[in-house]
Amino acid sequence: MVIKIGVLELQGGYALHHILLKKIGLNSLPVKSGDDLKHSDGLIIPGGESTTLSLLMSKYNLRKPIINFAKHNPVLGTCAGLILMSKDVDDERVDPLGLLELSVSRNAYGRQIHSSKKRICFRYNQAKKIEFDSTFIRAPKIKYIGENIEIVARHENLPVAIFAKNLLGLSFHPEIDGIDIFHKMMFDKTSKFYYKNMN
Repeated sequence: MVIKIGVLELQGGYALHHILLKKIGLNSLPVKSGDDLKHSDGLIIPGGESTTLSLLMSKYNLRKPIINFAKHNPVLGTCAGLILMSKDVDDERVDPLGLLELSVSRNAYGRQIHSSKKRICFRYNQAKKIEFDSTFIRAPKIKYIGENIEIVARHENLPVAIFAKNLLGLSFHPEIDGIDIFHKMMFDKTSKFYYKNMN
């Protein structure tokens, strides 16, 4: 069976996710409707403008299909994707999906002109700590983490990547830097990082 990972293509930086998935040997397809999810084995909610993405998800009737999909399939959200996956956001213009028991603050790392690479410390499943630099663009800050959520990466001891069963949310953009650990963790069953180790 060929695994196909859906990438939400409503707005934002979805193209680099397709490239990264291809790099690790996985097929991908655009997701623009609920029907597209029926052909997907996983989903990426990319970075972009979270207020716009929130509106477009409602416009194209994608909210309920994504929520139902996330109950049984792996979902990765980067930057705005993390915001949308959260339960509480400090901006009433965003209607989050409530997939993760999180509270986040939009643009907490600064506006677009303050975009920069920051040092990330990744540790998962008792593996050796891995450090790398990745890109923060108007990145959200995680203010509150609920139960049954694991912090898998930090920047200056603050959580920037959280994991809960089949859901992974990142404050930053690994796809910009070609960092494939998180995509492997969620979608590549042959990877030592794959989340089956946590089931």
